[in-house]
Amino acid sequence: MIDLRAHDVRSFLPAQDFALSKAFYAALGCTLEWSDEDLALFHLGGARFYLQRYYVNEWADNCMLHISVQDAAQCFADVSQLIGTGRFPGARVSAPKQEPYGACVTYVWDPSGVLLHLAQWDRA
Repeated sequence: MIDLRAHDVRSFLPAQDFALSKAFYAALGCTLEWSDEDLALFHLGGARFYLQRYYVNEWADNCMLHISVQDAAQCFADVSQLIGTGRFPGARVSAPKQEPYGACVTYVWDPSGVLLHLAQWDRA
């Protein structure tokens, strides 16, 4: 077995409208750590991810990010209010749903179609 000694894994997310997507993730509470014209590094909790000025519809429609949260219902309310402002065309949210694998999940689609799973895990 190869020992990579990995200490960090970061995903790359597509952005159809880079500025709009950067603003969306910032509004969700992600901290922008660094950015240039084509790439942005965000920090959320103990993790980081890249947002890039690159978009392929098939990729965006199949790209997902799972985020463990404390309260999926509160996330639904907060994201619904954010999307309701009209600032983020294309973004949408669905009500929390109990999934068979043990999490209550609020699904959020970013302005590019990337699916975020805001998952509250059962405490049992």
